Amino acid sequence: MTADDASLIETDWLSLPELVEVLDESLGRVRRLLDEFHLVGSRRDGALKVPAVFIKDGHAIPSLRGTVIVLHDAGFSDDETIDWLLSPEDSIGLAPIEALRAGRKSEVRRVAQTLA
Repeated sequence: MTADDASLIETDWLSLPELVEVLDESLGRVRRLLDEFHLVGSRRDGALKVPAVFIKDGHAIPSLRGTVIVLHDAGFSDDETIDWLLSPEDSIGLAPIEALRAGRKSEVRRVAQTLA
């Protein structure tokens, strides 16, 4: 954990086997979702894990992929992308992932594009 982890919203972290179960997909398909940025993960406690808030109703949040790509294009690493998505963002009024879960994709992407 970094010093900034205290400001991140609370979420469970799902390992690859847990993602297979939650998403009802094969391990190969889960890995593809990660490779294609439908999900983004980070090494936590040695294992690659994905924040549970990136999943809604048994699927990766559809607007997550484009947002992750915008952040990667801005030079963010996977860890920095996750930290930004989970941290309260003053210009949005809540954590970007919470805004994405609420359907506020355009607003989140507009803010993400200013980070480059």
